[in-house]
Amino acid sequence: MVIDETGQQAGSLRVAHTKAGVEELKRFLLAIARTPEQLACIVETSQGLLIAALLEAGFTVYPVNPKTVDRRRNAAGVKTDAVDAYLLAKTGRSDLADLRKLHPDSPLVAELKLLTRDQDGLIQSQTRLVNQLTACLKAYYPVALTLFSKLHQRSTLAFLQTYPTPEAAMAASAAEIETLLRKEHYPHPKERAQQMVELLHQPHLVADAVTIRAKSRLTLALVSQLVPLVKQIAQYEKEIADLFLSHEDNEVFRSLPRAGKRLAPRLLAEIGEDRTRYADAASLQALAGTAPVAFQSGNYAKAHKRYACLKPLRNALYQFAWQSTLEEPWALDYYRRKRAEGKSHTMAVRALANVWVRIIYAMWFNRTCYDPATFAAAQRRHARLAA
Repeated sequence: MVIDETGQQAGSLRVAHTKAGVEELKRFLLAIARTPEQLACIVETSQGLLIAALLEAGFTVYPVNPKTVDRRRNAAGVKTDAVDAYLLAKTGRSDLADLRKLHPDSPLVAELKLLTRDQDGLIQSQTRLVNQLTACLKAYYPVALTLFSKLHQRSTLAFLQTYPTPEAAMAASAAEIETLLRKEHYPHPKERAQQMVELLHQPHLVADAVTIRAKSRLTLALVSQLVPLVKQIAQYEKEIADLFLSHEDNEVFRSLPRAGKRLAPRLLAEIGEDRTRYADAASLQALAGTAPVAFQSGNYAKAHKRYACLKPLRNALYQFAWQSTLEEPWALDYYRRKRAEGKSHTMAVRALANVWVRIIYAMWFNRTCYDPATFAAAQRRHARLAA
């Protein structure tokens, strides 16, 4: 739906989500506005093939949160595609000055963002399979859970494929297990193989024959899914690292304490490289969901967690904030102070992440690496001003 500057409907069209439909939409819009620059496209998403087609055609796109449209509905709460289109157009007409144009990421950052998010999806699938495998082994083969520190490492999966039942494992010699461990590049295979043989021959719970036959089949099925999945996640890790290191901002994010190979690329991908995207650090804090939302009604006043945010960025910041407590003394002190105030672990980590966003924004905007001394000096200046 298109409305003009007076609020009158200038046209309406429903198209299929196909190439022909998109071409029809572009012809329809250009028949009204003549040039793409005369139109503002208000949409509820910032990605997708339709958005890419509109940007490529030269149209200016303004993404808005779907909740913004929800607040404009009438008391009856009527929701149809036509109503939503009208409310989006109305939002663009009245609030255009407050909306921010969509500036697509560079190809490198866009690919890095897609890869990191897709890898997170694969890791979630891996976690589900590992949880299923853990429950399966507890039902008939609990001693296997004591043999390795991680179920999803290659040596563990190879062991379970070779010895899927307690009987098969107990029948194996130390030399055979050593050969398997050596093939999977397990550290100190000879010593570890002897320890595993001793563990396997200690008294432990044993299931009945029926349970062993059924559950060992499930174990092999789960392992057969985990083996290629673990390999693919490792390949994603390499591709993400190569892309990340090829970006000029990689040193800025690599300097963050304990950001490592996993979190630094995610922070870069989600924050982006456009220095005009955020008005200030507070804008980034709101996008990341670390800044609280104030709620006041009469004598009641309380700050609530911000739910409308960029979830992948929020997750990366939460993980990074917690990791930083293992290396940065001030971060650990801040976390402990929040816990002493009665805050839960999640609330304390979120508050710490909110502090880190201000630091990261300054680093990113000025293209400077993290320096603990700089932060300590800023803290002292703030303390003097507060006094």
